[in-house]
Amino acid sequence: MPPPHSQSRYSRRGLLGGGLILLTTLCIGGWPAPAEGSFRPDQLRQVMRNRYGDRGSTMLEEWFALLERLANQPLQTQLRDTNDFFNRRIRWLDDIDIWGQKDYWATPLETMGKAQGDCEDFSIAKYITLKRLGVPTRQLRMIYVRARIGRRQETQAHMVVGYYETPASEPLVLDNLVTTITPAAQRTDLDPVFSFNSDGLWAGGSTQSRANPLQRLSRWSRALTRMQEQGFL
Repeated sequence: MPPPHSQSRYSRRGLLGGGLILLTTLCIGGWPAPAEGSFRPDQLRQVMRNRYGDRGSTMLEEWFALLERLANQPLQTQLRDTNDFFNRRIRWLDDIDIWGQKDYWATPLETMGKAQGDCEDFSIAKYITLKRLGVPTRQLRMIYVRARIGRRQETQAHMVVGYYETPASEPLVLDNLVTTITPAAQRTDLDPVFSFNSDGLWAGGSTQSRANPLQRLSRWSRALTRMQEQGFL
């Protein structure tokens, strides 16, 4: 890992190697603010059973067991086991095949209930799990990237979770394409476009992309609202 004060295209100070913009919740239109102590396991159990039956309930109980087991474990164990939990249990599938929509950002309950998801769903589930384990929001971001896939290096939109030891650190990348957690410097197949968490959005202007951060963050806002209704937040 690079020294704490090194710059990189992923760091909060140089996400794209250009000017850094922080759009707070006020600029984006007021994301729901999670209330302290509002995690409601019984409500999650009820919603899961009503929507997805025994299969969904079984996975939810496995998730609760994961939270309990990892509660006092070292950070590296929490990152590794959270990454593995979803990579091993969730089948990758396009949103159109799961939800009948082109771009739907599922809550962790919906992802576990279906046992299917795309890259955004993997990332959201991992991010919420790590937050539940007590990893500070300031050290976690979901990073929207352009990924080069396969021998032909075809480019496609993708999302991963980044863990930042410090704001200027090279993050560790939690991904569903490469299942081992890897420093971002080693992921030369990924080009970061913007990143966000529960606090705000980081974007820069030096990379060309069709991604519209504000449009995509509206999907995050809707997912947060559903998570509150389901009992996550």
